[in-house]
Amino acid sequence: MPLNRITAPNLAALYEKAAATFADLPAFATRRGPDDWEPLSFQRLFERGRDLATGLIDLGVEARSHVGLLADNRVEWILSDCAVQLCGAADVPRGQDTTPDEIAFIYAHAGCSVILVENAALQKRLLSVRDKLPDLREIILLDPDAEPAPGVHPFASVEERGHRLRADGDRRVEERMTDLRPDDLFTLIYTSGTTGEPKGVMLTHANMVSQIENIPLDLTYRDRVLSILPVWHIFERVFEMITIAAGCCTYYTDKRRLADDLLAVEPTFMGSAPRLWEALHRRIRKRVAASHPVRRALFHTARFLSHHYQGSVFFLTGRRLLLEPPRPVRRAVLTLLHALRWLLLLPWYGFFNAAVLERLRQGVGGSLKGTVSGGGALPLEVDRFFNYLGIPVLEGYGLTETSPVLAVRTPASLVIGTVGPPIPGTELRIIDPETDDVLFPDPSRADAGRGRRGEICVRGPQVMRGYYRNPQATGRVLRDGWFRTGDLGLMTWNGCLRILGRCKETVVLSNGENFEPGPIEMRLRQSPLIDHCMVVGQDRRHAGLLVVPDLDGLRTAGFGIHDLAAAAGDEVVRRRIEQEIRRRISAENGFKSHERIRVFRLVPEPFEVGRELTNLQKIRRHVVEERHASLIEEMYPGAGDNGGSRG
Repeated sequence: MPLNRITAPNLAALYEKAAATFADLPAFATRRGPDDWEPLSFQRLFERGRDLATGLIDLGVEARSHVGLLADNRVEWILSDCAVQLCGAADVPRGQDTTPDEIAFIYAHAGCSVILVENAALQKRLLSVRDKLPDLREIILLDPDAEPAPGVHPFASVEERGHRLRADGDRRVEERMTDLRPDDLFTLIYTSGTTGEPKGVMLTHANMVSQIENIPLDLTYRDRVLSILPVWHIFERVFEMITIAAGCCTYYTDKRRLADDLLAVEPTFMGSAPRLWEALHRRIRKRVAASHPVRRALFHTARFLSHHYQGSVFFLTGRRLLLEPPRPVRRAVLTLLHALRWLLLLPWYGFFNAAVLERLRQGVGGSLKGTVSGGGALPLEVDRFFNYLGIPVLEGYGLTETSPVLAVRTPASLVIGTVGPPIPGTELRIIDPETDDVLFPDPSRADAGRGRRGEICVRGPQVMRGYYRNPQATGRVLRDGWFRTGDLGLMTWNGCLRILGRCKETVVLSNGENFEPGPIEMRLRQSPLIDHCMVVGQDRRHAGLLVVPDLDGLRTAGFGIHDLAAAAGDEVVRRRIEQEIRRRISAENGFKSHERIRVFRLVPEPFEVGRELTNLQKIRRHVVEERHASLIEEMYPGAGDNGGSRG
């Protein structure tokens, strides 16, 4: 697919070329009032970034040094990123949920001498650990409405300082840009630490340029992009770089204003995380359940027709999940049946699509031609629901260590249940995680190893240089240029990658049976009564579960519960959730006997971002296990590990 994007050898040159190409077109927009968006053009983005870069250089930022950027989505973030790239330095970004201990570890480990901080709260948090940051010399406060502490520079003053210097002939930025090399770092991102201490992922200009050139998204300067994910996370950041290369305008929003901004902006594209679609799916179901019986019947009829009509469309266009080799006779019969079903349903689907489904699409702006979902697995039920509804959710796959995208679905390769084919330039292997034998591609087999399960390994221009100041960790995952993802997967017969779980998350019971907790947790999170859950059971006789109930779901179901502590102590709530667990994790739904949840406990407090959850809502399993160790032990009392009673 031809991509309508400018190209450049590094990100500093990309900002410069975008300014020359798209000039006065809006690059970013920030809401300033109910109906007031303040745009920043590509030209002004580069000019202001250049002034800020000059100010940073004058404050002592050296080429190839590391600059802290402690902030969430706002226009000053992208200005700061532009400035750091123009300095020839690398930024070290983190967001609002970063704890004082994380700030101290990350910025000391990275050796940052300059840190840009978003607001008064983060300024206070940073200053509380300043004595643990021996390299820190300068702090810059982004928020113009916040009061800088003594010795802290206001953002505007650094930008103005650079503007005056450039007016007097300062050209140090141009010298830094000329000196940039493809293998220079553009960012140093510390992982969220789902398994322990954060590691600094070194990503180069060449890594990001390869993503801009190879991620197959059909974007042009006419597109409107809504930004909801944290921009310091590499998944959102790569899409912002693509929008710059394509000339799109990116509108910054947040969780509080997302619903309003979807209607106001009418975006044609957005990056997203599975949790967003899970929440929207749950909200739609709740509204339908509470609606008038006639409307409820119309919705279920439309959904039924859409499911079968779109199922036939996906089959006839070669976009079905192929886990086994196609059999010609069976395929011919199914093709005929799907063609007949498509013809029979076409007029009915056309009517209900216009009368019912179009109204649902209007709820997300009505103009979405695609949204890439990444940062976690998208539950199959949710995947089908939105794609059959007519909202293309293009699930992607990657890691911070791979800049991040390794594979992504496009409208032409939208096979539900997969993350699409590897992007151009990416080599992919499936290996046996125990023996390292290559399972796919295997030239000795007629099927080349399609459908064989193992660990996903990749090689390509997007793979990181390594972990900063951590050669041992680098050596564990990078071997001969191949990066071991730690994820389990397989290649389908139509060339798409299917993710099955994490190698290290595999639960091994005391009887030797093992299973992946991910599919169980995804299935249970579809319950309106369950907000979060985590499977436990390593070295135990059977699987257990920690459950955070969904208070809204409980109230909708008729429970007069207003806090999680009360829910955890309510016997009726426990019995109702037990019914949900038994119904969803059953043989009928494809779960084996050793995967069934035998014991569970209700957690009396929420899983919070920055504590039990990462910024992308991934569970920090070690944190949950430590924080709720007593609940886990309650499930497995005594040396015999009988498991005890439910609830």
